[in-house]
Amino acid sequence: MSAIRPFRGFRPRPDVAGEVAAPPYDVISTDEARILAAGRPLSFLHVGKPEIDLDPAIDHYDDRVYRKGCENLRRLISDGVLVRDATACMYVYQQRMGPHAQSGVVAACSVREYEQGLIKRHEHTRKDKEDDRTRHVTECDANAEPVFLTYRPVADIDALVDRVRSRAPACDVVCDDGIGHKVWVVSDPAEVATLVALFATVPALYVADGHHRTAAAVRHGVAARAKTTSPRGDEPYESFMAVVFPSDQLRILDYNRVVRDLNGLTEGAFLDRVRERFDVSQATGPRPHDPTTFGMFFQGKWWRLAARPGTYPEHDPVAGLDVSILQDNLLGPILGIADPRTDKRIDFVGGIRGTTALEKRCAAGWAVAFSMFPTSLDQLLAVADAGHVMPPKSTWFEPKLRSGLVVRLLDE
Repeated sequence: MSAIRPFRGFRPRPDVAGEVAAPPYDVISTDEARILAAGRPLSFLHVGKPEIDLDPAIDHYDDRVYRKGCENLRRLISDGVLVRDATACMYVYQQRMGPHAQSGVVAACSVREYEQGLIKRHEHTRKDKEDDRTRHVTECDANAEPVFLTYRPVADIDALVDRVRSRAPACDVVCDDGIGHKVWVVSDPAEVATLVALFATVPALYVADGHHRTAAAVRHGVAARAKTTSPRGDEPYESFMAVVFPSDQLRILDYNRVVRDLNGLTEGAFLDRVRERFDVSQATGPRPHDPTTFGMFFQGKWWRLAARPGTYPEHDPVAGLDVSILQDNLLGPILGIADPRTDKRIDFVGGIRGTTALEKRCAAGWAVAFSMFPTSLDQLLAVADAGHVMPPKSTWFEPKLRSGLVVRLLDE
């Protein structure tokens, strides 16, 4: 089962929702956040990336950073920018990016179900990033930004969400990037109870995006539980805020690679090594159109690489992924990228930035770039169901959730 519960969320007043809504903390740099938040005192970036309000010389993990985030959140509440709902609610959150739309349920999900493996993950997390978000949750005593979860679709949940969406939204904003965001409040006890019952039939939830936020919320909950005498099991720290989308509405973009040098090889020797594992030809465009094929920008032009049969295990849910094929047959053995999580010679570029971003990196001195065929939702679910994790930077979900539209304090 998948246990979800309502909560009394804080939401921005409709007249300032567009000013509050901000990109999540982990998709932009501190320098980018400073620029985006300049002259926008209500931006939720002041909560998610509070270092932008302090001296740039201060370390991003300094105690003052976390205190500032809490201070900024409490200021938005005390100034009446964020207003709490009178009763425990759920919410429907819709995003629209061009013709693509996706709608999910905002609810509190179970820490214990994550511990039990009923909320499944597909990525490893880094301790330093976990530590950072755990400090943020603990200092703010809040789930400031939602986790992005998914599940295999259920027709009755879709139907209820569609009924809610037929009503006027409580929030309707279009952000600077052109992506629209709408929020509906589900306060009717009967509708809330129906959502709880319907999700109880869902066998598992999956972390789509936000593994570090999820791990941080769970770490906070486990630590708080250990300090509680005779815990009931329904304390606020036993759950975390998430937006839960059906998997058939989600879209994964390519997550591309760029490498700084050729690992000591000449250009000719590099191409010869690549041809040992891939069929290489000049490409008609920068993007691959099929799985197990890759675009390679090299020597000022695009090449098409097709992995040869027998160079990868087709039926392995992890080793058969395109990101694994490229890593195991080219990035590792040819370019010497043994650990893409830590090697500074490789960088990753989300597909939302386009393939021209790869060309620009090479023009700026990087040696070679690779465009990827996007990982599918079915592949992600299969990896998670098998109890495995994907290689780093396997998925780029778009559109990203906007922060500040629903906030959950852990003081209920």
